[in-house]
Amino acid sequence: MGAESRGNVIVDLRLVAARVARGDDAAFRQIVEHTRAPMYRLAARLVGDLAEAEDALQEAFVDAYRALREGRYDGRSKVETWLYRIVTNACLDALRRRRDTPREAREASTEPRFDGLVSAEARVALRELDALLAALPPQERAALVLVAVEGLPAKEAAAALGCSEGAVEQRLVRARAALRARQIEKEAPHV
Repeated sequence: MGAESRGNVIVDLRLVAARVARGDDAAFRQIVEHTRAPMYRLAARLVGDLAEAEDALQEAFVDAYRALREGRYDGRSKVETWLYRIVTNACLDALRRRRDTPREAREASTEPRFDGLVSAEARVALRELDALLAALPPQERAALVLVAVEGLPAKEAAAALGCSEGAVEQRLVRARAALRARQIEKEAPHV
């Protein structure tokens, strides 16, 4: 538990986190290398914008580094679960900032750059997912992405969101009901 496999090498991220806490700054690179892809995927799905996801992820990794150096990671959860929480919080903050920013300013500043790393199909799928989830409150959106899209068990999603499993289940029920209502409204004939 807490060990991440890369090829034939198994890395126990809790041990790596302990090294960072003891002052081994270079060890943090291992945590980033082992978790960057799933954390970026999570951030992209939560905020629905690649540029915003990259910004949120960088902010989250800075916060994680500081927390490790300040002894704020207690090792009770897996490093990955702990990072899910930090990334989720950074993304929720980004969604709140987005809500408070005029649409024109957002559209002008957040058009994703083509960097060759993400296919056009993935960009379209991300826009479609963002459009689908845009009407949900941030906490419901986060619960749905963590459980239904990322596949986290409710217990890990609860840890990532800083709430109870029951609260995650309630958010999922509300999110799914809102999406169903939106789909019904979309399919209803407009007279």
